[in-house]
Amino acid sequence: MQAEDDQFFTEWRQDLPDLTEAEKATLDKYHQRYLRHREQGELSEGTVKLLLVFPLLELAGFYDEPFFITTEPPVEITVEDQDEVLRGRIDTLVVQQDLWVPMVESKRSITFSAAIPQALTYMMANPHPDRPVYGMATDGDLFMFIKLLSQNPPQYDFSEPFSLFIARHNKLHEILQILKHLAQLIV
Repeated sequence: MQAEDDQFFTEWRQDLPDLTEAEKATLDKYHQRYLRHREQGELSEGTVKLLLVFPLLELAGFYDEPFFITTEPPVEITVEDQDEVLRGRIDTLVVQQDLWVPMVESKRSITFSAAIPQALTYMMANPHPDRPVYGMATDGDLFMFIKLLSQNPPQYDFSEPFSLFIARHNKLHEILQILKHLAQLIV
């Protein structure tokens, strides 16, 4: 059940750590690199991982102690649109069972929202039901954070979506701040 209380998921907007000038410069480089590649057309999930997801997880410290990253088997998605069948997949990285990062292959008609039910399904399998579980869903163009409490009944909520198409403001800055804050909470 989606939480109705605005205070349920404040972690994405409150007490965010400051970024260093070096981190900001690095994120600006990643943003420009992503936009340059994106101008050539839709990007595969693998390209999004290489250009954005892996570097963001690195900057947030998720590759170092005390964290460990694993993967879940990809989930295939098929969308029938008139006479055309489109196939895509959702790939998921898991950080210590406490942060789930589903990535949707960026394809026409395979919507970003397709990752949300899959993310919640994975997150419900959390081996620590007494503490919150977080997720970040992305197709490269959009990022959204999720919080789930596996209480009875389970409750979840979402952050606002972060779009990388807003050229005048690099949303990767806020995304990294949120990831770093979640890393602090998980530890």
